[in-house]
Amino acid sequence: MQIFYKLEDIPANFGPSVVSVGNFDGVHRAHARVLSKVVERAKQQNGISVAVTFEPHPMRILRPDSAPKLLTPMSAKLRLLEASGADAIVVVPFTRDLSLMSPKEFVRCILCEKLRTLEAHEGYNFRFGHKAAGDVKLLADLGRDLGFEVVVYPQMCLRGQPVSSTRIRESLQAGQVGRARHLLGRPFSIQSGAGRGRGYGSKYTVPTINLSRYDELVPRDGVYVTRTRIGEECFDSVTNVGNRPTFGSDSFAIETHLLNFHPLEVTAETEIEIFFLFRIRDEIKFSSAEKLREQILKDVGKAQHYFKLKQRKIA
Repeated sequence: MQIFYKLEDIPANFGPSVVSVGNFDGVHRAHARVLSKVVERAKQQNGISVAVTFEPHPMRILRPDSAPKLLTPMSAKLRLLEASGADAIVVVPFTRDLSLMSPKEFVRCILCEKLRTLEAHEGYNFRFGHKAAGDVKLLADLGRDLGFEVVVYPQMCLRGQPVSSTRIRESLQAGQVGRARHLLGRPFSIQSGAGRGRGYGSKYTVPTINLSRYDELVPRDGVYVTRTRIGEECFDSVTNVGNRPTFGSDSFAIETHLLNFHPLEVTAETEIEIFFLFRIRDEIKFSSAEKLREQILKDVGKAQHYFKLKQRKIA
């Protein structure tokens, strides 16, 4: 798979291509439906399947005070887009200058001149160009004038729930990780490194690990059944998201207790990814550390029961 981080990096003879343009935050089921068709149509036409996205998220330039926290930071988004089977990803740097491009200029410069687009596949609510003036009707009109086809996808719903980044974000903010998983098509996860001062360069000998600072979207404060990947190894786990009020701390932390733990090497470069599977409870302030320990044992018991049920279903 090719990744182009600037429009100038795209070769002059690139294409012809079948393209989808979007933020792709979450790379959820509706995105997957469109990308699957893009890949299929590109193969049928001996073209290149291309996903075009933006960095940073346009809202962070246009309305920074109200920009949403991301479901998938760029590194995670690229992995998921690659898994879709797309031949190439174009990461367009989103700037004030780009935001001033008219819809026609956007289409002519990027879709036609750079990508030699045969087909553009977009969701029903796709907007583009200065002040989001372009919609799918205008895109289809421009396609007819400039020589490419436009395929528009209706809103996708699952069990009466619209599949969208906004709805997934709302689910996570309510702690509904099961609903988010249903809309994403996979468990919601976050990825970072180990918190500083946690034993870099030596073996972890206790079954608790803290995630380093993470500034994008996390589920609502509380305790969750999780799976935690540390480097190449995965562990069943229980994760607390919140401020650890029992110890009077007001500093946010993501702390994970590994259930099937064994000592392992962790360095500053070790990737840690936490997959949120089920919400156990809210974060609670306990009267003592002993009461907290008792509750943690109960949480661990619930998590072990969860994983046993999952194993029985697999068997």
